[in-house]
Amino acid sequence: MAESNKMKDMPVNKLMIQMGIPMILSMALQAVYNIVDSAFVGNMRVGSEAALNALTLVFPVQMLMVAAGIGTGVGTNALLARTLGQGNREKAAKVAGNSLFLGVIIYVVCLLFGIFGVKAYILSQTVDAEVLEMGVSYLRICCVISFGIIFFSLFEKLLQATGRSLYSTIGQVVGAVVNIILDPIMIYGIGPCPEMGVKGAAYATVISQIVAVVISLLNIYFRMPVLRLTLKEFVIDLTLLKKTMSYSLSYAVQQTIIFTGAVFVQGAVNPLGIDSIAAFNSGSRIDGFILTPGDSMGAALTTFISQNRGAGKDERIFKGFKSALTISLLYCVATAILIFIFSDSIMKIFIESSETEAIFLGKTYLKTIAFFYILTALCNTLQGFFRGFGRMDVTLIATFIQIPIRVVLSYMLTKYMGISGVAVGMGIGWIFMASYEGYLYMRYRNRRRELNGVHI
Repeated sequence: MAESNKMKDMPVNKLMIQMGIPMILSMALQAVYNIVDSAFVGNMRVGSEAALNALTLVFPVQMLMVAAGIGTGVGTNALLARTLGQGNREKAAKVAGNSLFLGVIIYVVCLLFGIFGVKAYILSQTVDAEVLEMGVSYLRICCVISFGIIFFSLFEKLLQATGRSLYSTIGQVVGAVVNIILDPIMIYGIGPCPEMGVKGAAYATVISQIVAVVISLLNIYFRMPVLRLTLKEFVIDLTLLKKTMSYSLSYAVQQTIIFTGAVFVQGAVNPLGIDSIAAFNSGSRIDGFILTPGDSMGAALTTFISQNRGAGKDERIFKGFKSALTISLLYCVATAILIFIFSDSIMKIFIESSETEAIFLGKTYLKTIAFFYILTALCNTLQGFFRGFGRMDVTLIATFIQIPIRVVLSYMLTKYMGISGVAVGMGIGWIFMASYEGYLYMRYRNRRRELNGVHI
């Protein structure tokens, strides 16, 4: 019971740091894959501009695949952590087995989309023949061989549910290093490897993801006997499957709403011209890289709350919330400061130095949205809190509130503020989201304090 004892007995602040820091690193590395690919294809001898445009188009679908894996993992994480907190290892193994079954279903869907749906999607985004060819080639490879990213997301959540997030981070680190090594070899054709261009970037990505899966699986097998499954754990339990899918479906719907909102926001930017489009696409990618790790403290909090909820330790639950919020706030303040200091250098990584107008617009966008980063700390932590209590409906409704506000304001404000209007619209959306979740949190805390008579 070493894993659950750690979650229930270790000093809260120490535990949240021990869980959160590896998860921040892991999620940052997840965002690195697309950025690394973009950096290398941007230096291709032929067709670099078309290649970058192609990667921009496929990025949302890549993130949707990641979200599908993470969504299943989120449901598994909450159920598994709570079950471990209750000391029921047999049920915990069944939860893990059923989640892997869902992972297989997700992979089959991605595989079918890769074979039959990729070209139709890219055609809906561009009419440029060169961008179309590159986008289809890259995305098809990523979808057909998507089992790496899907099952890594699942294994990552299984490990995190035990409080051993470091093990999943090791797999992510090695995978990222492999990607960095393979990208130039397979894109440019170094040594015996032929020059493959964009296809090389895709193959480098999927190979590195498979490496991360293998390492995580080895850590599970040799270090986490509670997750070492036999054939009997893979027998479908409809009750557990239904519970996992209820969590996962909520997360999937939430991510779909976010994805749809991003498409509409792009529509608000497109009329502003090519410089604004380049600035916004680069700024969004950087923004995603910065903000994605912030989700990790929410994920750590979900695991922590689920285990301590299973053990009936309400006082630790709310101490964990305060600790996670403090760490998230520090992270967001630090990243905002770095944006203000290095925004010019950061934008030049993605935009050629000669494109001065695009760089200026990108800098303005980043500095504007950085003002609102502190709100993401509050939103992510609150979402982690409610997921830990199984209240996926709260996070879903909050997203329903935030995204429409963001979209409407983006169309309204870009007329007067350019792409900075998108940043302001997003910030105001976060304000509404945080207000809704914060209000429900205060009600939830006060109710549990009255029921349990604990100081929280």
